[in-house]
Amino acid sequence: MNTFPLFFKLEGRKVLIVGGGEVALRKADLLSRAGACITILAPDISHEIQALLTDDKHEFIYENYNKRYMSGARVIIAATDDETLNHEIHADATELNIPVNVVDTPPLCDFIFPAIIDRNPIVIGISSNGKAPVLARLLRARLETLIPQGYGKLAKLAGDFRSEVKSKIPTLTGRRQFWERAFEGQVSQLMFAGNETEAAAQLQADLDNTAAAIHDKAHPNAAGNTTPTLSDDSDKKATPVGEVYIVGAGPGDPELLTFKALRLMQQADIVYYDALVSPQVLDLCRRDADKVFVGKKRSNHTVAQLGINELLVNSAKEGRRVVRLKGGDPFIFGRGGEEIESLRAHGVPYQVVPGITAANAAASYAGIPLTHRDHSQSVRFVTGFLKAGAPNSNFKNFLNTDETVVFYMGLHSLARLTEGLVDAGRSADTPIAIVSNASMPNQQVLTGTLATIVAKQEDAELPTPALLIMGDVVSLHHDLAWYNQQNQNNAPSDENWLREGTTGEANKQPIDQQAHALSMVANLAMQQEDGPEQLIID
Repeated sequence: MNTFPLFFKLEGRKVLIVGGGEVALRKADLLSRAGACITILAPDISHEIQALLTDDKHEFIYENYNKRYMSGARVIIAATDDETLNHEIHADATELNIPVNVVDTPPLCDFIFPAIIDRNPIVIGISSNGKAPVLARLLRARLETLIPQGYGKLAKLAGDFRSEVKSKIPTLTGRRQFWERAFEGQVSQLMFAGNETEAAAQLQADLDNTAAAIHDKAHPNAAGNTTPTLSDDSDKKATPVGEVYIVGAGPGDPELLTFKALRLMQQADIVYYDALVSPQVLDLCRRDADKVFVGKKRSNHTVAQLGINELLVNSAKEGRRVVRLKGGDPFIFGRGGEEIESLRAHGVPYQVVPGITAANAAASYAGIPLTHRDHSQSVRFVTGFLKAGAPNSNFKNFLNTDETVVFYMGLHSLARLTEGLVDAGRSADTPIAIVSNASMPNQQVLTGTLATIVAKQEDAELPTPALLIMGDVVSLHHDLAWYNQQNQNNAPSDENWLREGTTGEANKQPIDQQAHALSMVANLAMQQEDGPEQLIID
């Protein structure tokens, strides 16, 4: 190691920063988070620094550098653009045996500011020893996606229990094993899910049970011994129930996943994924996790919804961590609500992780703002088909010219939708766009009007997954489009990643026979159901 990683305690300690500009601001921001008492020494100090360091413990000295201000400093930062002055500061600090950092000058640094991952009290520093600071920041960004904020709260909880654990578990090995179970088990999952009170209660229960087992083992013949014998039926422990994560996979671009989605995907034992989940996103799941395709396409359901519900429940009751990976957002035409109703009814714990829904992604990547003060004051998300598969024909609800309407699952019924809207009174000149494979490299956008879009689509043959955006905001596309513009309004589609029902390679995954039976029953039941699905956001 060229440098040895250490963590300084700076709470209440003086730190001298020579310089009052942008570089000094960045260092002051970091050091103030560690509780340091910061002295800024410079003839000119920026308003940003003054706004940052408002606490009385900080000091501003509007003077040129003088060695006397080093007195009592724990560390010193030289943040000036004067090379001669920086060498003078380094020499003075070295003479006084005070650690000094001359910004962007590694040979004059006794210590280095690392790229920091802050999960207080957990802190991680990454350093390239000044060789490649940008690379260190990139590594930090990758680790940020893998280390949830809950780790800080988990560490604080452990700190609260540390003394009690030490008093109740006498051996170092026993304490280590106890904390490993806590950090890798239900306690950590409850904390990551935001259930801090339940996490503390679970940790207390685990500690009490562990302490009781230690006592019973040390006093096997004592009255009130609660440890079961080998012949006791209670020794046959039931498999603990796992957990289900309903995860929004977004529109396809893996960079649009949330940190939490990626973390849960990495720890899943089994993944049930939809046709709208891109291979790039699926590849980010844990390598050794079972991956089961349960996608649904128009009139082709590999496993119907009741079958999927059953698969989720059964897998969780086997003690597995289950990810239900759904394209877009689980709660926007994703049937996530139906799935958690089933999980709740069966006592299976679950979490829901939102994703970027197709409407937001398609609009953003196509340069079509869903709302605009000059064009649209509200947006409506509508499905082209109802629950039983019947087309959505509520055309009179979509005549407001100050509103943007986004049709999910509307491409196959494009002619019926456009004709119905015009017959209901919507102008044939109303702009409409088809966005295919939103956010993916083969994204295509086709624009027209209600009168022309059908003919244009017959020529272009844009594929699913696609959605329709209708409203005056579509007219902004040609000026605001920024992504993959060579595929706008022209070229035929490249090969599509959307899984083609039972013909796709991804569909050769084995499906539980019980789920198949439930699928058949569900298909029959769905033929008896009806009712619109739509979401209005004003």
